[in-house]
Amino acid sequence: MADKQGKIIKGIGGFYYVYVTGEGVYECKAKGAFRKSNEKPLVGDECVLVPGADSTPEKLIGNIEQIKARKNTLIRPEVANVDQALIIFALTKPKPNYNLLDRFLIHMENRNIPCIICMNKEDLAGEKEKDEILNAYRASGVKVVIISATKKTGIPALKKLLSGKTTTVAGPSGVGKSSLINELLGFERMETGTISERIDRGKHTTRHSEIFYTEMYDKPTFLFDTPGFSSLDLPNLELKPLSAFYHEFDEYEPNCRFAGCSHIGEKECGVKAALKEGKISKLRYENYVQLYDEVKRMKKY
Repeated sequence: MADKQGKIIKGIGGFYYVYVTGEGVYECKAKGAFRKSNEKPLVGDECVLVPGADSTPEKLIGNIEQIKARKNTLIRPEVANVDQALIIFALTKPKPNYNLLDRFLIHMENRNIPCIICMNKEDLAGEKEKDEILNAYRASGVKVVIISATKKTGIPALKKLLSGKTTTVAGPSGVGKSSLINELLGFERMETGTISERIDRGKHTTRHSEIFYTEMYDKPTFLFDTPGFSSLDLPNLELKPLSAFYHEFDEYEPNCRFAGCSHIGEKECGVKAALKEGKISKLRYENYVQLYDEVKRMKKY
């Protein structure tokens, strides 16, 4: 049978599930040569497979023979060929951890992957919570979408941003990620968890990376669902100063007296002057200071 080209959408227990346009999903094993070369197929890989002799239209079976060159890879989640990242937080219940959000944005930009911030649970939040996120990230260069997965508000605008793309979807547990993916797909594919009132966190419901295929505005669209997270270490930032990830600083850095200004202890600092005038978000700046201290401690060791 002729070779097929497809995308790995799930990997569990040594089996890889490959979506082939117009046919469906093949259950595949990877050939032994991959193990010998320490090459591990990843969810998101474009690959070539050979259908098995016992493959039928009802049960598609094959073997992965080749992994095509990757555009990019992520370690957490361990996926390949991502166009963009959708990071989901809740406006409330649980209250957003903006320090964690900044860490995720830095991780993605460090790998040249554009990000979209999606703030869920609009129906449970007031204007104060909405203004906080918009004021903090309006000048960061990152798109912000406010939605309610349960009330279905903001979904069309979000779908336009996802249409025709391969998007990794991530966020802390309890923010409604699984419910949103179900809404975007148009059918129940994700197990949804509940919030523990005692600890105000969600139970993890996703335990492996998986891609879901759908069409949005008549374009093939892939969504990676990835395990929830509650912490995230910073990447090695030796080659790029932390301030380079805070694009709202860019306009004011030429006003700093010293080259390589840290924007923290220096007296003549354009960024600190802009902060004082309300041109830079206090919330974002405070996150920057906390992360700067962390990076400095990391470099000591």
